Amino acid sequence: MTSTTPMEDAIRTKLKEALSPSRLEIHNDSALHSHHAPMAGSTSKETHFRVEITSEAFVKKMQPARHRMVYALLKEEMAQEGGIHALQLKTRTPEEEQRQKENEGGEVVAQASGP
Repeated sequence: MTSTTPMEDAIRTKLKEALSPSRLEIHNDSALHSHHAPMAGSTSKETHFRVEITSEAFVKKMQPARHRMVYALLKEEMAQEGGIHALQLKTRTPEEEQRQKENEGGEVVAQASGP
């Protein structure tokens, strides 16, 4: 059986194998960009992705280094015809993700207690 999302599957496999993420979300936003001029004539339905990834592999690395890690893993998918055209990344360590969750929880409480 052939996958209907081979590019997303490749992204998921490579990121899981290399980075062992505690959280990995892949959003295919290609349909939102299909009308753009560079996409004219493209038969691929998997060109624009948003990836949110949490991994210990990002500890002690700045955002640019984290992004370079992901780009290096996906270089073949980005280079091939009909491959990844745009990749939006959110890279976090487990500690950063926990802090964000705590901050979001605090904001909800503050808003709920307001006027």
